[in-house]
Amino acid sequence: MLSVFLACTSPAADSGASLPEIRDLAVVVPGDGLPASVVPQDANNNLDIVMHDGRMFLAFRTAPSHFASAETVLYVVSTTDEQTWRYEGEFAMNTDLREPRFLSWDGRLFLYFAELGDNIADFEPHGSWASEWKGEAAWSEPVPLMADEAGFIPWRTRTIDGVPHLIGYTGGENIYDLNGVPLSIFLLTTSDGFAWDALMTGQPVLDEGGGSEADFAILDDGRMVVVERDEAGSQLGWGSRICVAPADDWSDLQCVNDPRKYDSPLVFQQDGTVYLIGRRNLTETGHYDLGMDDLSAGEQTLQYELDYWQHPKRCSLWRVDPDALEVSLVLDLPSRGDTCFASAIRQSETEWLVYNYSSPVDGADVSWLEGQQGETFIYRMILAFPE
Repeated sequence: MLSVFLACTSPAADSGASLPEIRDLAVVVPGDGLPASVVPQDANNNLDIVMHDGRMFLAFRTAPSHFASAETVLYVVSTTDEQTWRYEGEFAMNTDLREPRFLSWDGRLFLYFAELGDNIADFEPHGSWASEWKGEAAWSEPVPLMADEAGFIPWRTRTIDGVPHLIGYTGGENIYDLNGVPLSIFLLTTSDGFAWDALMTGQPVLDEGGGSEADFAILDDGRMVVVERDEAGSQLGWGSRICVAPADDWSDLQCVNDPRKYDSPLVFQQDGTVYLIGRRNLTETGHYDLGMDDLSAGEQTLQYELDYWQHPKRCSLWRVDPDALEVSLVLDLPSRGDTCFASAIRQSETEWLVYNYSSPVDGADVSWLEGQQGETFIYRMILAFPE
């Protein structure tokens, strides 16, 4: 296990409120328990975990760096003890692959992932793929996912009351092309794990504008809370969109801007409270939107992105207020440099197993850009909430 200093400047800490604890931090990738057929490269990042058939499955991306590469491999391994891992397969297409997402549903296990280009200086969504696990180290031949929606990228899957849900987006290339073309966030369901259709009858698009990566939670009263990364900007601003929709009409999404950008959002509930795990910009304000309103929209997008790359990052736990549509920092997970693409599984009433990637957590506190060019590792930890 690793011993690290956890920096936390949260309002919860300042008020003396009880904070969750981080326990049993350990490196998984690279790791001695991995099968010999898994060959990690320098960058180990985008990941997902799920419980299925009595085993925990881990999918992760490995490549020479954070940036697009034809040498990218998506590995899948599984375990019963998080010590010894079984090889479950790999996907490589001579181009970049990202955003692996599992769906364990109706006794079946599916993996979805996005295909991108191999230009290290560009974000080129080519579409996504779907495959079904058929037993140890056996997968069905990947087939296109949402083929009618060019450049679709899956973001999160979950099953709610037995119904599978998928939230994803299109138009990611428009962010960096600075063309002002809006992005679309989709909320979908399926009856077979391969073909996905609108969850809300006749309305596959949940939101349109600058939002891309998005995750959601359904409250006990039926309302839906959504957190969107808004890097492209919209009429509300840049950073993130914090949204809520009434129980009787999820299409009636009401959003406010948050000038911070919670990259790679993971939304979940604990004891009726909505939490978010997402990237934190380590500046005085943490803002992504720097208020350069005298610039054009395209110029703002460019300037904000350039500034963002120059600062260190954390992967942090946040609290989301669904009534005020406000987000407050709770604590930082062990993380620094290039970090934050978390996945979590509930372990008990108070504990969550969290997997995440980071530059060495006991290493130098480098900028995000420097971290993206260096080694990154996959860590596991227990996030334990007070009883």
